[in-house]
Amino acid sequence: MKNIPTHFVNINFYLKKYLGELPDPPLHPITKKPVEGKDLEAIFAKELIRQEMTLEEKIKIPDEVRRIYGLYRPTPLVRARRLEEYLKTPARIYFKNEGATLTGSHKINTAVAQAFYNKKEGIKTLMTETGAGQWGSALSVACHFFGLNCRIFMVRISYEQKPYRKTVMELFGGQVHASPSTITEFGRKILKEDPTCPGSLGIAISEALELVLKKERTRYCLGSVLNHVLLHQTIVGQETKTQLAKIGDYPDIVIGCVGGGSNFAGLAIPFVIDKISGEKKRLRFVGVESKACPKMTKGRYRYDFGDSAGKTPLLKMQTLGKDFIPDKIHAGGLRYHANAPILSFLNEKGVSEARAYGQEEVFESAVIFARTEGIIPAPESAHAIRAVIDEAKECRRKKQMKVIVFNLSGHGLLDLNGYTDYLNGKLA
Repeated sequence: MKNIPTHFVNINFYLKKYLGELPDPPLHPITKKPVEGKDLEAIFAKELIRQEMTLEEKIKIPDEVRRIYGLYRPTPLVRARRLEEYLKTPARIYFKNEGATLTGSHKINTAVAQAFYNKKEGIKTLMTETGAGQWGSALSVACHFFGLNCRIFMVRISYEQKPYRKTVMELFGGQVHASPSTITEFGRKILKEDPTCPGSLGIAISEALELVLKKERTRYCLGSVLNHVLLHQTIVGQETKTQLAKIGDYPDIVIGCVGGGSNFAGLAIPFVIDKISGEKKRLRFVGVESKACPKMTKGRYRYDFGDSAGKTPLLKMQTLGKDFIPDKIHAGGLRYHANAPILSFLNEKGVSEARAYGQEEVFESAVIFARTEGIIPAPESAHAIRAVIDEAKECRRKKQMKVIVFNLSGHGLLDLNGYTDYLNGKLA
């Protein structure tokens, strides 16, 4: 375990230190005053609430969590030489392969930590939502490792598009419900209004929270967006930094796809610290979203609920509104209506930038990557690949050598329906 980070890195400590400013705090949905830790104790484990609000520089990773990380970490940092040759670019392209984790995506990093903290506090059941199924799969595995029950509300369109994600969750003991469902009041309300509703992450979160608030020794876990989730994912960027240093390299551009923001933030945060400290002023960060859910490029930076029913605290973030339901794209993990408060804050401050792509061009890039590097990427990760290709082409046009690093946040072996549609010309 010697090559695995020993601490999670807290970006809020460095924002306060170098920018003298923090993102606006969450607000209580009724009083509209800043949320206090006790307000969240019916939903989250106490240690996760503490991590959400702390300004500590680092949080020690428990040995029990690091031992499970040791089953798959550190993940490989790969030079995409065949992609470079295909693009005829002078750029050096690296990808952090989080598809090499236990469940095939970065989500397991925070799932293990969240399950551990809940187990330690005597919680018996964890409730959650999942979009494309990566997060639900990860939490099911983590709950199995720690002897917890797991119930998952999976966005209906992904439930239908990706049936084997459900199989993975059930294999590890997870109980999966298509959302909107008939087992919650809010799900029934949505289905009454629209029996064909494809669902959204906001709706699925509302359903999970409704049951959490009714059941004892049950808590909610979120796979993205919140500070503590991004905190746990910083092991990705820390490893990447160490791996690059061993070969004497450092990025000019850091790229990741953005649904709620956890994989991009996890890779970027350790490097963001270098930028805001003044050490690497020209370093760029590019978050890539779907044109079907363009919260960063077309949303508003304002307070909004994290779920459709308005049960969560109000979060200051780039949002399309809690009632927004995106089109039925195959990148189910990017169908969330808002961006993480920390990433929204960094975008608003000009530290990072945003870009949006359509489904057709994303799958075109995914096929190029698969045929050059031999790895089928998740549709979510393929958004980052599209931006990488565009940046590499720009380097070729300008005859500039730049180092581009991106997060391959997951493999696409359970997303083959999307590839089938693309190859047969049937993508919406």
